[in-house]
Amino acid sequence: MSGPDAGLRYLRAATEALERAGDERADAVRTAGSWIADAVGAGGLLAVTGSGHSHMLAEEVFYRAGGLVAVLPILDPALMLHDAAVSGSRVERLSGLAEIRIDAAGIGPDDLLVVASNSGRNAYPIEAALAAQARGTRVVALTSVAHARSVPARHPGGRRLFEIADLVLDTDVPPGDACLSVRGVPVPVGPLSTVVASALLQAAVASAIERLAERGTPPPVLRSANVDDDDDAPDLTEWAKRVPPLR
Repeated sequence: MSGPDAGLRYLRAATEALERAGDERADAVRTAGSWIADAVGAGGLLAVTGSGHSHMLAEEVFYRAGGLVAVLPILDPALMLHDAAVSGSRVERLSGLAEIRIDAAGIGPDDLLVVASNSGRNAYPIEAALAAQARGTRVVALTSVAHARSVPARHPGGRRLFEIADLVLDTDVPPGDACLSVRGVPVPVGPLSTVVASALLQAAVASAIERLAERGTPPPVLRSANVDDDDDAPDLTEWAKRVPPLR
């Protein structure tokens, strides 16, 4: 074997993707941070949803040390991977489920919804964005525009997520997500979407926290449950009335 192995090449590719995101997505991150701050400052929530591996973005910022308390993950086990991964890929292509989930979440004009979908082509993320917008909620797409442009929409409306959202945080990962070629392996390896999407979303949350502090209304921020100093811990009992998964 000549040159660095696939592990090192992946780390370099991920580092380059994050550096590119920092250089090219700075304005979008600042705007997303401002919109999150607007929502939380108005008493609303940052809601996040996704299907398949993208559901992890909702979990990434929920109940997270150093992150906002005011985060509502919108998750459906049928769209996750822990029980039935292949059928979940079919479910995310079906119309109707997103409307039910957005209705159940009760989000409205004071909230902000982030919809995570690497391809942005399936019914669930597209309909989640449309359902939220119909309720007056701003929508931020966390997606790869390069991937989306390379495939047709699977939604009857013919549009992809990046064409619907009010703001796009573009991960710019390659079509198919994986970034490396390995000799003897016929398909690319090394997916990048979760690494870049997580960084962009956490950057937007950090920006929002800073904005709120600058406005004189610093928001409740979670401290790790694994440190002993909890004097400044927010009252999660009260927050659980608005964010049921905090129970």
